[in-house]
Amino acid sequence: MNGTIAFAAVLALGALGWWFGRQRGLSYAMAGGSRVGAVHSRPNYHGAYVAVFALVPSFLILIAWAIFGEGLVSREVLAALPPEARPETGLDRAAFFSEVRGLVRGDYAEAFSANAEEAARVWKAASWRYGLMFGSAAIALGLMGGLWGWSRLRPDFRARTRVERMVMLLLVVASLVAILTTFGIVASLVFESFRFFQMVSPVEFLFGTQWSPQTAMRADQVGSSGAFGAVPLFWGTVFIGAIIAMIVAIPLGLMTAIYLTQYAAPGFRRVAKPVLEVLAGVPTVVYGFFAALTVAPAVRDFALSIGISNASSESALAAGLVMGVMIIPFVSSMADDALAAVPQSMRDGSLAMGATPSETIRKVLIPAALPGIVGGVLLAVSRAIGETMIVVMAAGLAAKLTANPFDSVTTVTAQIVALLTGDQEFDSAKTLSAFALGLVLFLVTLALNIYALSVVRKYREAYD
Repeated sequence: MNGTIAFAAVLALGALGWWFGRQRGLSYAMAGGSRVGAVHSRPNYHGAYVAVFALVPSFLILIAWAIFGEGLVSREVLAALPPEARPETGLDRAAFFSEVRGLVRGDYAEAFSANAEEAARVWKAASWRYGLMFGSAAIALGLMGGLWGWSRLRPDFRARTRVERMVMLLLVVASLVAILTTFGIVASLVFESFRFFQMVSPVEFLFGTQWSPQTAMRADQVGSSGAFGAVPLFWGTVFIGAIIAMIVAIPLGLMTAIYLTQYAAPGFRRVAKPVLEVLAGVPTVVYGFFAALTVAPAVRDFALSIGISNASSESALAAGLVMGVMIIPFVSSMADDALAAVPQSMRDGSLAMGATPSETIRKVLIPAALPGIVGGVLLAVSRAIGETMIVVMAAGLAAKLTANPFDSVTTVTAQIVALLTGDQEFDSAKTLSAFALGLVLFLVTLALNIYALSVVRKYREAYD
């Protein structure tokens, strides 16, 4: 049975369970008339109770099929192959099953391996058989669960309480999944970084100024120094994301917020604010293309026109300018909300004392909204530091410790992409260094976010 068909059947079963449960709840409500307390819960809660017991066991079976189904099918395919034709290594097995799945989906017109077509036939038969087995089990369990839930309905049955407890349990599980995922990410970074620091000194990594992660595979190999001093990467990240981008984003974002909240007509604000926030939804790869094809050549031509002959076609200035434009909505939205939260009475009081509108903005509104503005700036810095595509496409991959904005530099995120691109062995210092860089980046962005929240909480002012 196809997974989509089984999923649709389970959803239909849940809808039927909800309808039958609701009808029974309606019959109780009609029989009870207007007597207070005759029926504990509304009909929709009766229907939801039956639907939950019809859907939950069915979805558990479908999840089990999604997790273990391919492994069962693969095992049966291997058992059907002659012993001498079975792939020996894990890499050969992965390549073989990739070809088999391509034949099953119709991606390949013919097989490349000798036994791939026979394996594809076995795969189709086994997949259909296991799908039918799991799909039938899901529908059967859904029917039994729905009938059991329907049989428990009574006029005094506390269906609303049970349904709300189930929803609460679902919310707790969703929260645990998010928390455990975060812990898993941190644990993987810490574990792999620990392996890296067993090969490379943390002092060299954190304070070294030479970055050349190409480790030698042979004694006579040239150009594989294996230097892991990450200071040039940290400097490139700060130079592009925290200096150049912020020089662009903070003034433009703050002035935009001031204009939209204090000077713009309501009609213009209703149009301009959503249009500005569209910038936050543009994919970063689009910004990268714009930076590489438009901004970077323009920056290089400008440098040449003012006499800088060594300007690179990939520069920190080009990446920083485009990154600053990208994060303008983060600054402007936070500043806009902070300025709008300042009570109108403070504006009116300042104007009544004889202050001009510009003086009111500088001396009353901005100081009152400063916590929100600073929080938005720090969150924008975190966003800029974690940016990858713009840097890869416009700033280059040269690990240089330079303050020349027209020179090519690289960042932590760009190096992580370069280190983990292609086939890599996860027991070499070169590959493991990506996890160490990721751990440092994670800790820096976490610290910035915590500091931003602490600033907002510490200096927040409550107005009546």
